Amino acid sequence: MTPGGNRGWLLRLVIAFGFAQGAVSMARPAVSYRALALGADERAVGVVAGVYALLPLFAAVPLGRRTDQGRCAPLLPAGVVLISAGCALSGVAGSLGAMALWSGVMGLGHLCFVIGAQSLVARQSAPHEQDRNFGHFTIGASLGQLAGPVAAGALIGADMARTSAVALLAAGAGGAVALTSLWRIEKPAAAKARASRGDRVPVRGILRARGVSAGMLISVAVLSATDILTAYLPVVGEHRGIDPAVVGLLLSLRAAATIACRLVLTPLLRLLGRRALLTVTCLLAALLCAAVALPLPVPLLAVVLTALGFCLGVGQPLSMTTVVQAAPAAARSTALALRLTGNRLGQVAAPATAGLIAGAAGVAAPFVMLGALLLASAGVAVRTPAGPAP
Repeated sequence: MTPGGNRGWLLRLVIAFGFAQGAVSMARPAVSYRALALGADERAVGVVAGVYALLPLFAAVPLGRRTDQGRCAPLLPAGVVLISAGCALSGVAGSLGAMALWSGVMGLGHLCFVIGAQSLVARQSAPHEQDRNFGHFTIGASLGQLAGPVAAGALIGADMARTSAVALLAAGAGGAVALTSLWRIEKPAAAKARASRGDRVPVRGILRARGVSAGMLISVAVLSATDILTAYLPVVGEHRGIDPAVVGLLLSLRAAATIACRLVLTPLLRLLGRRALLTVTCLLAALLCAAVALPLPVPLLAVVLTALGFCLGVGQPLSMTTVVQAAPAAARSTALALRLTGNRLGQVAAPATAGLIAGAAGVAAPFVMLGALLLASAGVAVRTPAGPAP
């Protein structure tokens, strides 16, 4: 399959990603509620949420190297199996330690799937299509983030220990559906090795390429915001007396706004260009994250989260394109894996830091921290390569 050809593979990839991400997005708030039911405090919730990223942390670069030298497709079903197993086993775990372990397995599966999928999009898209195709690809993530919290909120009730376990088991079953969309996702012609072992580009050389580090930092900030919203909005809801079903609806409004953003990403890029669009949306997201810390009524909180979701929808696809186009051609999968390593570092550090801040200054304080992080990413975005219009 040549870059820029038939895009049926992209539609199937979006569907598979929707189910896989839906399982994770359903499981992560359910894990928080189950941890609370098992006696966890705010700090412990942060630790359990952080372990999701800990196991995959050291696997990203080796998986990226392997993908640069061979096929992308085998990582996809492997990732789905690990996601489903991690969700289901978290539901039957009886201790915080076991929950943390299976949360890490879930994170490892998500990493496998995302490295394979992002590499496939980069490899099978023409350069001028990458912003658009990465935007469409991440719609799958947004669909999962839309459906997952609603499903979790609908299943989790007063008996939090039992109903959160049911939600985790359902997430595992839903994630497995992704396997049905992965047939013929990569044709043999697209699976040629991109680099021999002797031609490997050093990690330092990849990071020094202009645009790679900036794309990584923006991605970390945006993902940390999404992650802490998912993990800590249930805790904020508990403290403010907001029902779990309403919390799930609020998280889904954010995800729906992210989908809307990615559907109109191409005209936004034509209007502003990549650099200006990244800068403006990161700046607005910083202000909106800080607003979540205020004791807003639920309708106004819904408006803030909707606007925040729209702004956060820009960072992930455009940071992927920034990294892919800046990296050496023989190391694009490795560059994407380094970006994911940065994401996982953020996913380890941000929830743990948020837990410490929440324990010391209240459950709304982590959102002020996110505002500062996104403000810094806006400053970095000013210096990213502008990129051509689609």
